[in-house]
Amino acid sequence: MAFALNHVHLKTPDPEGTAAYYVANFGATIKGRPPGRGVQVDLHGLQLNITNINTDQNHEQHYGIEHIAVNTDDYVGTLANLRANGATILEELPREIGRRVAFVQAPDGAQMEVIEKV
Repeated sequence: MAFALNHVHLKTPDPEGTAAYYVANFGATIKGRPPGRGVQVDLHGLQLNITNINTDQNHEQHYGIEHIAVNTDDYVGTLANLRANGATILEELPREIGRRVAFVQAPDGAQMEVIEKV
């Protein structure tokens, strides 16, 4: 049995605003807006499906996701851009693990982890 990643689904009361956050802060691109199905975003090869709660589904649904991690070859520039865009840096970890890491607040309680590429 083989598996391959298909997508990460983010549920939010504001799909357009959440998509705009990932575009402005992490270089994502809009792939499409299927009618009634929110926004599809390409986050450097990872497809994010961003929708509201789906009323056609009966199982319990929740907003958000814990975090998505991205590598950056310009850690200082990335954090400066995030701050310039008004993003909230939740925590920067000490460099003792050999690279810098920061956690950033994203919409709906989700977080982004920014990892310095070494």
